[in-house]
Parts: sequence; C-alpha cells; structure tokens
Amino acid sequence: MVNSVNTRPEILWRQVWGLATLLAAIIFSWMAYGFYQPIILEKLEFVGLVGWLGIWQGLLVAVIEPMIGGLSDHLQQRLGSRLPMISIGVVLAGVIFVAVSLLVQQNLSTGTRWIVPVLMTVWVITIMLFRAPAIALLTQFAPMSELPQANAVLVFVLGGIGATSPILNTCLHNMGASITFLVGAIALMLGAYILQLFTPKHSLHIPNPSREQIANTPVETFSLIFIIGLATGIEINLLLSIFPQVLQTQLPNLSVEFIASAMLLVSAIVSVPLGDWTAQLGANKSMLLGLGAMTALMGLALLNDSDKLAIVFILAFGISFSLVFISMIPLVLSKVHPSRAGLGTGLYFGGSAGGTAIVSLLIKQLGNTSIGAFLLAEVAFLLVSMCIILSHKFRY
Repeated sequence: MVNSVNTRPEILWRQVWGLATLLAAIIFSWMAYGFYQPIILEKLEFVGLVGWLGIWQGLLVAVIEPMIGGLSDHLQQRLGSRLPMISIGVVLAGVIFVAVSLLVQQNLSTGTRWIVPVLMTVWVITIMLFRAPAIALLTQFAPMSELPQANAVLVFVLGGIGATSPILNTCLHNMGASITFLVGAIALMLGAYILQLFTPKHSLHIPNPSREQIANTPVETFSLIFIIGLATGIEINLLLSIFPQVLQTQLPNLSVEFIASAMLLVSAIVSVPLGDWTAQLGANKSMLLGLGAMTALMGLALLNDSDKLAIVFILAFGISFSLVFISMIPLVLSKVHPSRAGLGTGLYFGGSAGGTAIVSLLIKQLGNTSIGAFLLAEVAFLLVSMCIILSHKFRY
C-alpha cells in the first residue's frame, strides 16, 4: 500500500485517510446500531417493530439521502466547503447516540417508550446528513482518473472493519448498549475532527463550474444512478444475507457470520491492487465485471457440493465484492459534474438503501430462498448493465 501511495502524488492521500477515519467511525456506529436495535426494541416490548423498523428506515433513506446530497452541493457552492454540513450531522448523530444510551438505562413507562424508536430513526437520518457529502469529497481529493485508487482505501477500511463482525459483536455484547452508544458517539466526533484536521481548505481540488455545466446535467442521468444504486444494493445484500448460508452446507464447521466476515476480509486485502487495476480498466467495465462475476458465482455456488470449492467461492465472492465497491463511487462521480457530486452520491446511496429494504422485506415475507435470490441477482445485474449502457447517451 505504501508503494501505491507514494507513486500517486496527485492524490491527496492525507485527506483520503482522514475521510477513511470518518468512514470507519460510521461503519462502527452502524454495526453497533444494527446489533442493539432488535435487542432494545424487544426490551421495550416493541417486538412487532423488529425487522420492520429497518425496512421503513431504508425506504425513508431512499427518499431523503438524495435531497441531502443535493443540499450539500448547494452549500458547497455558497460556502466553498461541505465540511460544515458534515460537522453538523456528526454532532447531531453523536448527541442522539448519547441520548439513546441514557434512555436505555431508564425504566421507561409505556407512554414514553416510543421515544426510543423515534430517536433511532432520527439517528439514521442524521447519518445521511454527512455520509453522501463526505464521500462526495473524493472529487476534491483526487482527479477523476485516480478515483479508484482513492476509493480503494475506503474499501480497505470497509472490508477490514466489516470482517471483525464476529469479534466486535462479542465486544459490543460485553460493553452493553449504553457504553456502546457512547463509544459510537465519541468515534463519530473523533472521525470528523481528524477529517477536518487533515483537510485544510487551501489543499482541495475545488472545481469552478459554469452555470451551463450545472444546467446541462441530464435529468436521466440522475434516474440511472438511483437505479444502479438500487440494483447494486439488492445484489450485495443478497450476497451477504443468503449465500454464506449456501456455502455453510459444505462448510458446517464454520458459522454463517464467519463466512460473511471472510468475504469482507478478502475484499479488504485485494482492494489496493484492484484499485490500480480498476483505474486502468475503467469504472464502468470493472463494475460490470464485478457484478457479473458475483452473479455467476451465485449460480455456481448453488450447484457446488465440494468443501474445497466452497473456500474458493469465499475468495472469489470477496474479490468480486471489492471490485464492485471500488468501482461504484468512481462510476457515479464520472456521470455527474463535480458540482453535483453530493446529489450523485446521495442518489446512489439512497437507491442502495432502497435495495437493502427490498431484500429485507423479501426475506421477511418469503424466507431465505437461494434460487430466488440468484434469479433476483440476475435481474439486478441486467438492470445495472442497461443503466450503464444508457448512461453513455446522457453526459453533461
């Protein structure tokens, strides 16, 4: 990784690592939230909300995140920076985390228990205040041609932290909800501070868009980005929720959680060399290759009955996962003018959240059907392929 960094002086690596620190805090907070959400809801006797709350929140995010991304673009043009919006979002998320940590210690009455799931939903929305604007900063940290290398650092962090899930969940259980949420709040504050510390305004590649460039961004492009996010979100969630169980039939000594973590670990390990390769291949082709390989592997995994091949599938799924995540942000940001980077990333993440909600809803209603998951993944891959082909006709 050091060699790769040193040979790419045009990328603002210090700022990229600052962004990676904030991303690490977001991932930890999401994992902590995801671990304790059902536990807290059951404790407060909201059993009916378990499962459904995440679905509703995903659909809500699908609507709100593009709006927040667009707002960050407006603030970027007026204030010259997205950092104030990121700071506000982090502070609000931290305060809500602390509030929830205090509330779960109390013996709440039946009439006041509803405050907790409401605060949880507001917390999810506050995360949206800075996730898309933060990722949009990549356009200011690296030239467009070098975005895959910069994004590879974020994938390295995403896969590395995600791979610790079995160990981290044990630690979270031992810490308890209150301490966990306090640690999450501190992590978010620290991540935002490091990002700001590493990002002096004079160091940024700030584009100066003309009104014509902004106005000429085709509306169709934004729709295609949302659909790409939706379809990719569906396929990624099918991979992590269904196919570890498929592979466990050949690897009964490994837990489903461990198999999913192994995929993420592989994605982190291969992220840096894949970042260089993706920059040469191009985000469009590498995205299609990653999703296409993932879809084909899903079909082959259903036919597999060998434990040795199951290990190969874990490695191959991890590589395809890494390729998709390295490609997705450069792909999105290449479709829009840099002045619309927040809206572009917001649309992608909003679509992805919608895809997550759809998969969760299907699993809740239909159960874990591996053949159905493979067929849905094929549809998702075809959707992304069509959108990428169509996107060449709509350029700013």
